[in-house]
Amino acid sequence: METMELHRGRLIDHLQLVVRDLPASRRFYQAVFDTIGIPIAGEGDDYFWADELFVSTADSEAALGQLTGRHHLAFQARDRATVDAFHQAALANGGKDNGAPGERAYHPGYYAAFAIDPDGNNIEVVYHGPATYSADSVKVSF
Repeated sequence: METMELHRGRLIDHLQLVVRDLPASRRFYQAVFDTIGIPIAGEGDDYFWADELFVSTADSEAALGQLTGRHHLAFQARDRATVDAFHQAALANGGKDNGAPGERAYHPGYYAAFAIDPDGNNIEVVYHGPATYSADSVKVSF
């Protein structure tokens, strides 16, 4: 098999999901982020955020009164157990099953699970198999 090299942290600055029920989304994403080791970095009355994902109500200044609609977001996991834990946590916190943990045909070793969040977004957590990371994250200071 040919070695794959992936670069992260160059394309996406941030994503915004505009949701109907912020407390339901907060519970769902808190459970998801707890399983993959990403903390909620900030929150206010009409938003919360973690790393590159910003979630807000339609009433927030950034949303301009519009819901975002259905999206597919995939978050990285460091192992299969994390994918399994994500799926359980997502279903226990308002998510709907959209694909139990298992190998997928995208490439050898691709192990993922899928859940629909409270607003109909397809959320995936994926483990690509054993890999070497150059760093745990990209740190940007400004």
